[in-house]
Amino acid sequence: MPTYDYVCEACGHREEIFQSMSENAKRTCTKCKAKKFKRLIGTGAGVIFKGSGFYQTDYRSDSYKAEAKKDTDSGDSSESPTSGSGPDGASDD
Repeated sequence: MPTYDYVCEACGHREEIFQSMSENAKRTCTKCKAKKFKRLIGTGAGVIFKGSGFYQTDYRSDSYKAEAKKDTDSGDSSESPTSGSGPDGASDD
């Protein structure tokens, strides 16, 4: 559900209201109760992706992945050994 900006033409009060797209626009100012509340038309906000599964975590450079793998491999020695070949096909011996 989007957030809409409203301004009262009577008192100048500005407010953001979170409401459904199918809901009718508010008409009464929440501050002065005048029936001069107008919905402002704006550009909206950009989409922000958070969490794993997006560019910053999935498409790192090869050098970053190599450093991260080194940190992971040297961090915990209790894990079982891998199949013996690294990401470039060379032996880990």
